[in-house]
Amino acid sequence: MRLFVSVDLPDALADEVAAVQSWFDDVPGVRTTDPTQAHVTLAFLGDVDETRVPAVEDTLRDAVGEAGVAPFEATVVGLGVFPSEDYVTVVWVGFDDGREELTALHRAVRPALEGLGFEFEDRAFTPHVTVARVDHGGGKAEIQRLLAERNPTVGTFRASEVCLTESVLGGDGPTYETVAAVGL
Repeated sequence: MRLFVSVDLPDALADEVAAVQSWFDDVPGVRTTDPTQAHVTLAFLGDVDETRVPAVEDTLRDAVGEAGVAPFEATVVGLGVFPSEDYVTVVWVGFDDGREELTALHRAVRPALEGLGFEFEDRAFTPHVTVARVDHGGGKAEIQRLLAERNPTVGTFRASEVCLTESVLGGDGPTYETVAAVGL
């Protein structure tokens, strides 16, 4: 099973995510993600043997509890890219309200899962929702223009759970299924 830990955006924001994605419709090399599956990844676990899932669920439950984060309002705003404006591989929308809570959850979940033997890349955590991936630099100038000119507000939602999510790869891209949800 290919697993990750996430805070999912509600379906009610899918149209707003899609509206931001529409700005990139004609940009060469840009592939948008499924707006109905928008989420913030707190930790990507990769391929996990199904027999390990109960231990992952228990560890996730404990880590979320220890984070001490109550349900919170999260506001999805702004555009950003990874790794830089000169070399774009991911286009994302970020957070205003909720940024601190998402970071606290990440800081609790990641070390707990490292205790189970999972390894993570050593990079700063930026709470974000991926809206597009960039396959080549043909549209770099247009992406840079949109970053400079646009500052979307996607919307606000109440985050009340952390999910253990399975990513099933298919011909039309990945589909996500919640394996377990841990309430805040």
